[in-house]
Amino acid sequence: MRGFVTVGADMIWGRDASTFGHPLCHSLSIVHVHICARFLFPFLFVCALLSGRRFSDYVDMMFLPFILLAATTSCFAVPHTLQKRAAPLGIDISHFQGAVNFNIAKANGISFVYIKATEGTTFIDPQFSTNYIAATNAGLIRGAYHFAHPDSSSGATQANYFLAHGGGWSSDGITLPGALDIEYNPNGAECYGLSASAMVSWIRDFSNTYHSATEAFPVIYTTTDWWTTCTGNSAAFGSTNPLWIARYASSIGTLPAAWSFTTFWQYADSGPNPGDQDQFNGDITGLQRIARGS
Repeated sequence: MRGFVTVGADMIWGRDASTFGHPLCHSLSIVHVHICARFLFPFLFVCALLSGRRFSDYVDMMFLPFILLAATTSCFAVPHTLQKRAAPLGIDISHFQGAVNFNIAKANGISFVYIKATEGTTFIDPQFSTNYIAATNAGLIRGAYHFAHPDSSSGATQANYFLAHGGGWSSDGITLPGALDIEYNPNGAECYGLSASAMVSWIRDFSNTYHSATEAFPVIYTTTDWWTTCTGNSAAFGSTNPLWIARYASSIGTLPAAWSFTTFWQYADSGPNPGDQDQFNGDITGLQRIARGS
């Protein structure tokens, strides 16, 4: 009987339905097949032997309504297969990349770009306007970022400087909230001479000033190492500011304490497109929602 059930199940599952099972069994789910193979079809087989009828005729006459019901249930059942979401790719650039051809970048699969606008309160990126307009014309979702110098002026002062030179935001569906690039000091002490508490206060000053002007909190770009070292792994911004983590590896790794996930991931400093290579954590609809502020 064990061998019979196995052969019967194999035949029902589409190997030779016309010989042993009923053609409608092609539409049954695997659960239905197991029920048919273990209980119904052995019983029908015995009935067919006793009555002298062909097995398939007996199925048609006696159990066709039940097979139709099972097949209908299977056809209209909601599938449970999980589908992988496409994660939009992006880049971030500055004047070091010159004038970027965003039409080529878009053809290479890029959906968004962050463009450097300002640094401290003394530097305006000379390529910002050119690249921002070109990215817009190419149909990319784009945003601006500010490289912070917490040792030179207050967070509010630098936020206002950023806002005055391209860092604004509007809920138009194509503009990403401005990003605060807060990371290793390129010209001195790693934490810019600030204590962890003073650094947290500086970031809060920048963030609140930006939010007051735009109604959007800025994205925070950083590394887990710098954030842990220079803010004491502060958890003050996880509920308000999206995270953009930089880690050049095959996985994102450990995140700063405040965030359970990252919104953007800078995964390489070079690649097939100009500038640093980035990925959005979601799909294109989610990226557009961030650009709308929803």
